[in-house]
Amino acid sequence: METKAEITRYLDYLTETWKSVTENEIDHINQAAEFIFNSCKDGGRFYVFGSGHSHMIAEEIYIRAGGLAYVKGILPPELMLHEMPNKSTYLERLDGYAKSILNLYKVDEKDTLMVVSNSGRNNIPVEMCLEAKKLGTKVIALTSMDHAKNVSSRHSSNKKIHEIADVTIDNHAPKGDAAFQMPGVKAGLGPTSDFTGIGIAQTIIIGVIHKLKEAGLDVPVFQSSNLDGADKYNDHLFDTYYGYWK
Repeated sequence: METKAEITRYLDYLTETWKSVTENEIDHINQAAEFIFNSCKDGGRFYVFGSGHSHMIAEEIYIRAGGLAYVKGILPPELMLHEMPNKSTYLERLDGYAKSILNLYKVDEKDTLMVVSNSGRNNIPVEMCLEAKKLGTKVIALTSMDHAKNVSSRHSSNKKIHEIADVTIDNHAPKGDAAFQMPGVKAGLGPTSDFTGIGIAQTIIIGVIHKLKEAGLDVPVFQSSNLDGADKYNDHLFDTYYGYWK
C-alpha cells in the first residue's frame, strides 16, 4: 500500500471516530454546558483537570483565543509529561493528592469540574471526582467508555470516573486508545482520545457561550494575542477574571 493510501485510511479512521461522537454525545455535551453555564451565572468557574496526555485537553481551552475567561485549568506540572517519562503515570496512582489540589484551587459548590481520563480508573482522577462531589461541585467525566468498562478501578472505592460524575461524555476512543492497525507493525497506532477530547471540549465551550448570550449575560472571550489591539482587550479579561485565587 502506498503511503498516501495509508494516510487516507487513518484520516478515514479519525472521521469515523468523530462521527461516533457527533451521533451519540450531543445531549451529554449540552448537559455539561448547562452545568458550566449555571456556574458562570452564579459566580463560579469551570475547572478542567487531566494528567498525562489528558492535560492537553485542559490546556486547550484555558486562556485560548476564542476561549471563555471562566475556564481555569488545573495543570500541576508534576502530573504532566515534560518533567520525566512515567512520572505522571506513577503519581496518578497516589492516594490523597486530589483533595489537596482542589483545596489549593478553592473549588466549591458554585463551580463545575471536568475530569479528563481515558481509562477513568486511576486514583487521582477518581479522587478528583469524589472530593469535588463532596464539595457540591458539578462533575463532568470525559473518558473512553470502551476502556473504562473493560478494566477495574485502581482506587479503593472500586469506582471509575464515569460512575461518579453528574454527566459523562464518551470520547469514543477504543480500549488502549492507540488501536489503528498497520500491517507489519505489532503495536496499535494513532490514538484518538486527544483528537476527540479537544473537539468535545471546544464544543462544550461553544455551548456555554451560546447559553450565556441567549441569557443576555456577559460573554468574556479571549482574542488572539497576535491580533492588533488584542493585548489591551485580553488584559482587561485577566484583570477581571483572574488572580492567584478565584
